[in-house]
Amino acid sequence: MSHTRYTLKDPAKFRWVMENPGRGAPYSVRTLAEASGCGPGLIQKLASGSQSTVGVLGAHALAEALGVAVLVLFMPPVTPNRVTMTMGDDPE
Repeated sequence: MSHTRYTLKDPAKFRWVMENPGRGAPYSVRTLAEASGCGPGLIQKLASGSQSTVGVLGAHALAEALGVAVLVLFMPPVTPNRVTMTMGDDPE
């Protein structure tokens, strides 16, 4: 089971997309919960800003239901072991 979490970029943007989805009618917390399969408590917390992270599957389910790309609303985690090299760095 993965514990990877995506971070909501902006609760205000999340609420705006709920009111102006990429397709269909505006969502309430309840109707978005039904459409995405996510719990209404999670959606309420994201919309209010009291919670800022959600699991990968939840982030994708919410974005799909809202008709937007997941990266419009969420940031994936930064890989902690990623090493950035610049020109001239010796790869050894």
